[in-house]
Amino acid sequence: MNPHNDEAESNTFAGRKLVIAIDEPSTNVEQLLKGLASGPRIEILRYLGGHNGSVNEIAEALRMPASTAALHINQLEKAGLIRTELKPASRGLQKICVRLFDQVVITLPAGELSHENSLDISMPIGAYVDCDVAPTCGLASEHGIIGNLDDPATFYYPERLQAQLLWFKVGYIEYRFPKRLPANAVLDSLQISFEVCSEAPLHNDDWPSDITLWINGVEIGTWTSPGDFGGERGALTPDWWEEWNSQFGLLKVWKVTQSASFVDGIQVSAVALQDLDLDDHPWITVRIGIEEDAVNIGGMNIFGSRFGNYPQDIVMRMRFRA
Repeated sequence: MNPHNDEAESNTFAGRKLVIAIDEPSTNVEQLLKGLASGPRIEILRYLGGHNGSVNEIAEALRMPASTAALHINQLEKAGLIRTELKPASRGLQKICVRLFDQVVITLPAGELSHENSLDISMPIGAYVDCDVAPTCGLASEHGIIGNLDDPATFYYPERLQAQLLWFKVGYIEYRFPKRLPANAVLDSLQISFEVCSEAPLHNDDWPSDITLWINGVEIGTWTSPGDFGGERGALTPDWWEEWNSQFGLLKVWKVTQSASFVDGIQVSAVALQDLDLDDHPWITVRIGIEEDAVNIGGMNIFGSRFGNYPQDIVMRMRFRA
C-alpha cells in the first residue's frame, strides 16, 4: 500500500486517520499488517509520533544497530505507514522519516449474505418519530452542538435530522422503519444494529448501563454496556469534538428469529417473530431506551455514520424467503 499513489486515494483518511477495508482490492493489507507485526517497528512508530528523525537518530534513540533500524524503516515505508525524505546533511544526504498516520482502522469483510434474500434499511439517528429523554442529554452534528445541552426540548428541533451523536441519561428514542418485503415473502429474521455505549460525565470506561430494545412495543432484550468510551479519538469522530467526551461505542446487533431473540448471537429472550404483530402496520417501530427501574442506569450514546468508529446509522436487516 502506498498512500501517495492514485489507488490509495480511494482509502478514507482525514488528517492523520486511515480507514481501510481489508478486502479492498487496491489495498495491500498484508504489507500493512506486516509493518505493524513487530515490536521494534511499533517502537519506531511511537518515536516518530513525537518528531521526525533520521535513521541514525532513530537507531540511537531506540538502542538498535543502524542497519537493523534501516530494515525496519524500509518495511514501514512499504506498508505505507511512514515516508522518507532525503535532506542535506554535513556529509551528503540523510534519510528523514515521517510518520503518516496517528490511527489506522481496518474494516473486516462482511459475512456472505444473499442479496436476493435480505433487505437493509438505514435510518439516520436523528430521524426518530418519538422520544422521552432526561438529562444529561444532547445532540451533535458532524459540525457542532445542536440546540442546548441538557435540554430535552432540543430533541424536537428540526435540526435533529442532522444529528450524528445523541445521548441521554434515561428515557427512550423511537424510530419507524418501512416494511419493504416483496409480496408473499416469508420473514426469517429481523435484525437491528447500531453503535452505542453508556453515558457518563465526560467519559468513563467503567460505567455500566442497561440498554433495552423494543420492536412494535414488545421488549426484545437488554444488553449491559460496560462503559462510556473516550480518551482516544474515534476513527470518524470530528476534530471539533473534545477527546475527553464520549468518542465511540460498540457495534451491537439485536436479532429476532422464528424461535427467539439474541444480542450478538447470545439469546436474551424467548420473543419470536410471531410475537411482534408485524402485519398490523406498514411500518416497524424500534425503540431504544433506558428503563427507569433498570439495575444499571448509566444512560446511552448512539453514534451515526460520521461519528464514532463505525460508518453506519441504525440499520434494520430483514432476511426472508420469497
